[in-house]
Amino acid sequence: MGTVLKGISRVRWHELTHAYGSAQDVPGRLSRVAWGDARTSVDALSDLALWLGELAVFDATVAAVPFLWDLAATNDVAARPGVIELLEAILDHDNPPRPDVQYAAHRAVLGGRHVVDALADDEDPAVRAAARDLVAAIDRHACETCRP
Repeated sequence: MGTVLKGISRVRWHELTHAYGSAQDVPGRLSRVAWGDARTSVDALSDLALWLGELAVFDATVAAVPFLWDLAATNDVAARPGVIELLEAILDHDNPPRPDVQYAAHRAVLGGRHVVDALADDEDPAVRAAARDLVAAIDRHACETCRP
């Protein structure tokens, strides 16, 4: 997994926010998803879902999406289906007071289309199912903020 989470230390997480405040703990949770056992990975992903995508999207969401794509594409990550589901949740949610953040978060998810297309043929049936759901979400995405 040499390149998973590459560049994570260059992000100024302490200057970003998520649903509950400072995003300084996001890199630690991403690392737990990447290298934790199944339970650790799922627990960390649950935190990330609450912080980054289940309620709304935030500037930390935008910064985290490229790392989520890395995790989704890495076979050794225990919670890959959940990572893909989080990417879909990010695409489905908004940030009404910050349309610029919503737009950037959605564009970051939409920009991973090539990754999810490959994952739709993954050997893991749970990854395949989650990927196919995300492909469908991308295909039907038409929020006000992202419309031309």
